[in-house]
Amino acid sequence: MSTTPGNDTDPQADPAGEAPPGESFMSHLVELRQRVVRAAGSVLLVFVLLSPFMKQIFDVVSLPLMSALPAGTRLLATGVISPFFVPLKVTLFVAFLLALPYVLYQVWAFVAPGLYQHEKRLALPVLASSVGMFFLGMSYCYFVVFGFVFRFIAGFAPESVAVAPDIENYLSFVMGMFLAFGLTFEVPVVVVLLVRFGVATIAQLKQARPYVIVGAFIVAAVVTPPDVVSQLLLAIPLCLLYEFGLQVARFTGISPSRAEADAEAAAAAASPDAGGATKDS
Repeated sequence: MSTTPGNDTDPQADPAGEAPPGESFMSHLVELRQRVVRAAGSVLLVFVLLSPFMKQIFDVVSLPLMSALPAGTRLLATGVISPFFVPLKVTLFVAFLLALPYVLYQVWAFVAPGLYQHEKRLALPVLASSVGMFFLGMSYCYFVVFGFVFRFIAGFAPESVAVAPDIENYLSFVMGMFLAFGLTFEVPVVVVLLVRFGVATIAQLKQARPYVIVGAFIVAAVVTPPDVVSQLLLAIPLCLLYEFGLQVARFTGISPSRAEADAEAAAAAASPDAGGATKDS
């Protein structure tokens, strides 16, 4: 981005130090297009490198389910193109996850010039922690939740029923669970940002704890399968992560700009009215 807070004057800018609005807008659009092309190209490149291993990647994704089913059980492909299309979508999803750091770097490179220094110091840790917590949520879902859920569900199948899920249904289920748990693990980041920007205080968030607990179980009942195990495996971490976010928020505090504004407002309210101190006779 060409015009930024605190940057030197662009030699292409007008004498006032600002580029013409039309030129600035077009330059931003051109840069945005370049960033999007680079991000999409990185995902495509990783996908091409992974495409010879589509079968193996799908086998890894389906491993939690296959481990819970009886030996010799195989998944079904009811669609004509499902045996090809489903592993392709799984591989594309994995490629996006692997290229996500570079994609976020492109996002950062586009917006960073328009941020002030204190905003840059906050934005980079927020991006890094958000990505890390999302991956942590997906890992928790894959290594812990799937094992409990699939064994629990398979244990209720009658002996006369052969459990052989369709791969398209399995893919949609896995993607939904990954998204649910990835977003759930973003709760500490959200709590820290609420406190950091002065939207809510730690005391207010503590008072909202009962509502958060109820909301956690409601969310778990909506986004997870209708069994107690999977609902508890989502609701309990959500509550614990909320508490973790409160503890982290105690050390991050409120943003400097918001703290200065609050301090100035408090000082203005405490000082006597200068206009009423003197009167003309």
